[in-house]
Amino acid sequence: MIRISTTQLWVHDQDEALAFWTEKAGFEVREDVTVPELGNFRWVTVAPPGQDDVALVLMAIPGAPVLDPATSQEIANLMAKGFAGTLFLTTDDCMKAYQEMSARGVEFTEKPTQQPYGIDCGFRDPSGNSIRLAQRGPMG
Repeated sequence: MIRISTTQLWVHDQDEALAFWTEKAGFEVREDVTVPELGNFRWVTVAPPGQDDVALVLMAIPGAPVLDPATSQEIANLMAKGFAGTLFLTTDDCMKAYQEMSARGVEFTEKPTQQPYGIDCGFRDPSGNSIRLAQRGPMG
């Protein structure tokens, strides 16, 4: 069986991203490892407490030799517009999660609203990534 273990978000600053995801979004650190043999490449993962089978990689935009400067800049530009990727989160109580995260300093771009698929809201992380938080309801 194939399973999803990690997914990633590009981030400008791994320390800033780590603080946001742990202190404001309420996630926990899974891994924070620096690999000297790979030019001090840093692997940082976080996840919601209690969800042990998947993690979110907070990936710094690599430079050479992984990416040329123009490609690194293209990724940074897409991030600034919120188009480098979207993370979809689910919860049993969107309003409660919205209130708790807002109290911890998450700035939402959209308040919880009723949609055909449930209650949905959105926020962006410090790197500009678009994050959706939804309480799914019955479809159709």
